[in-house]
Amino acid sequence: MLRACETALSQAYDTALLDLDGVVYAGGAAVPHAVEALAAARRDGMRRAFVTNNAARTPQTVADHLARLGVPAAADEVITSAQAVARLVAEQLPPGSRVLCVGGDGLRVALTERGLETVESADDDPAAVVQGYGGPELAWGRLAEAALAVGRGASWYASNTDLTIPSGRGIAPGNGAAVEVVRIATRWMRDAPEPQVAGKPRPPMHRETILRTGAERPLVVGDRLDTDIEGAHAGGVDALLVMTGVTDGAQLLAAPPPHRPAYVAADLRGLLAPHPGTTGDPVTGFRCGGWRARAAEGALALEGGGDPVDGLRALCGAAWAAGGDGCCDLDSAKALARLGW
Repeated sequence: MLRACETALSQAYDTALLDLDGVVYAGGAAVPHAVEALAAARRDGMRRAFVTNNAARTPQTVADHLARLGVPAAADEVITSAQAVARLVAEQLPPGSRVLCVGGDGLRVALTERGLETVESADDDPAAVVQGYGGPELAWGRLAEAALAVGRGASWYASNTDLTIPSGRGIAPGNGAAVEVVRIATRWMRDAPEPQVAGKPRPPMHRETILRTGAERPLVVGDRLDTDIEGAHAGGVDALLVMTGVTDGAQLLAAPPPHRPAYVAADLRGLLAPHPGTTGDPVTGFRCGGWRARAAEGALALEGGGDPVDGLRALCGAAWAAGGDGCCDLDSAKALARLGW
């Protein structure tokens, strides 16, 4: 079930581990209320770390972008999957090893900082291929070089495997889509390889974040169930899901246990307020605020009124109880429509 917190989350946790795409910004613009909420959380004493699976940009470039949006940030407050995968590669290969870098400047800089030599071609005899999000300008030929090098026996790494990424124009292909291209192109191999993945929800990303922040009571804040929330579960920390990115209400209600957050909020203002608990049982229904939700005749039913987020919380109680240790398959469309989700 969702957790109750009697004080503002910004006071209950020492560090917010904030995803960026879909949480703080979408494309080049700030998510509504994000700038003001982060400033208020900082005044409450909450430290912020900006943790992203997007490996395309350097931490300094991300910090500069945040500053332009009105969120002052230093480069050392930004942790990327490029840094996590670069550490992973450097721990497994000798210093100075050649690495075919298939991604943006963020990945290239991170690998270089770890003492690895980046190369451009499979013909440069790289010891490893490292894939990271390179933006819409990533050339098809780069994926061909990656597939050739993996086919010749190079170790294979990926910063992350997010299939999609939010943008200011909608949902676009992410690094996971590029990884799938290389996987398809190497299926001919007898023992077709799989990449070692560093980004959320994998442990290397959580380790990188804790090493760089020193957080003692961290709160993961994200918009994706299969990366942010699952990564929090894997790291044994609490998570706040904000509904400003790729996850919609139906996906949240259908989530299996590893994808269920401790808290849910409409946006980053959820950091600044207490979070009510959900009470009840499958027979009488689950209550939060002025709402009551229950499972009935193959669907989720919702009655009452008040804050729509409280209604979503009540629905989570009913759906997750019905789903048990699996996914809830009850029809939620009518109930969510009442809440505008």
